[in-house]
Amino acid sequence: MQTTFTPEQLADPATQRSNEILRACVHCGFCTATCPTYQVLGDELDSPRGRIYLIKDMLENNREPDEKTVKHIDRCLSCLACMTTCPSGVHYMHLVDHARAYIEDRYKRPFTDRALRWVLARVLPYPMRFRVALLGAKMARPFAWMMPDARLRAMIAMAPKVIPPVSRNDDPQSFAPQGPAKKRVALMTGCAQKALNTDINDATIRLLTRLGCEVVVAEGAGCCGALTHHMGKADESHATAARNITAWCAEMDSKGLDAIVINTSGCGTTIKDYGHMFRNGPLAEDAARVSAIARDVSEVLIDLREGEGSAPPEPLTVAYHAACSLQHGQQIKTFPKDLLRSAGFTVVEPSDPHLCCGSAGTYNLMQPEISAQLKTRKVKTLEARKPDVIAAGNIGCMMQIGSATGIPIVHTVELLDWATGGPKPPAMSGNPQVDAIPRLK
Repeated sequence: MQTTFTPEQLADPATQRSNEILRACVHCGFCTATCPTYQVLGDELDSPRGRIYLIKDMLENNREPDEKTVKHIDRCLSCLACMTTCPSGVHYMHLVDHARAYIEDRYKRPFTDRALRWVLARVLPYPMRFRVALLGAKMARPFAWMMPDARLRAMIAMAPKVIPPVSRNDDPQSFAPQGPAKKRVALMTGCAQKALNTDINDATIRLLTRLGCEVVVAEGAGCCGALTHHMGKADESHATAARNITAWCAEMDSKGLDAIVINTSGCGTTIKDYGHMFRNGPLAEDAARVSAIARDVSEVLIDLREGEGSAPPEPLTVAYHAACSLQHGQQIKTFPKDLLRSAGFTVVEPSDPHLCCGSAGTYNLMQPEISAQLKTRKVKTLEARKPDVIAAGNIGCMMQIGSATGIPIVHTVELLDWATGGPKPPAMSGNPQVDAIPRLK
């Protein structure tokens, strides 16, 4: 694609990067075949190619964002299926992230939009605030039908029936390996996950220590910044990410780290991109160090894998849902399935596994109608495989799919923990989880 940015415009690193991405696009349209919003809405401007034209026009002419452009950029899930499909290597993620930050700086949204986005940015990344909000949503649920805004109804519906108790395993501390130490890793405990489902981190710690890892929850680490980053709030997301970089580099410099383990794939995609996010700032070197050792939990477990062909606790058929941030954002497609099969489970996949479930960070709250259509399709394809349980590697997907099916949905690590001696996943048994994780003194 030909571009006409001026030398003055290209002096801005973000614009220079967008120019490189735009020039890589050859208008082939392959991305439209795998774009969920294009499939649902049928509008070229709701496809990656259409959005690229809108972004190019906006950035190149240095113009104020208009309502039309903002609408179509907001409708993008950032599922990144287009990046998997693109034969030209167009890095759409960096382009749409720049467009969102540009819009956030220059476009005055309607008051209700500004208010909702402000609330989400001030609540979701903070576990205790989020817990209070979930409690309020539970109390408001009987009155949800009275809410005129579908987005408010979606926020109320988000609250789980049971809000889990705070897990002290998420506090800064170290957990001792069982047997000879093989790795020392930092676990990224996240933000929303700590309020929505504490079983995931608990199972991850048990599993990693059982396989010979010392697991560290670093002082000062928290939200990865993805939620605000994808809302275009660059200053907020970078401040959050900077705290993580500082915390993890302190661990690297003191006792060393073999990996930073992430069990929420949406967070993993962002953390692996810290090197790019901070490339022009004082944290560039440390951010690159963090990105270099950031690993999805499945990547670490593949390295530690033991007991090929073991028998599962129960013969179960597991439908594996591939989170977009894992299969497209990180290009990790086989590891979770390989691990589940190695543990003895029968693994099946839905049709069109590359398509998004509609969760996508805050998308299901800000675009509830489109999200609901994608959720319905995803649940239908999963249920068609008649599984005993659904496994996924991202809390957002788990909440989205779990809200529309009676089939238990658990994180992949919960099944692997169970298969190697841990408790049955609470979502499958209804029993409270037993905390029996040894800590380092």
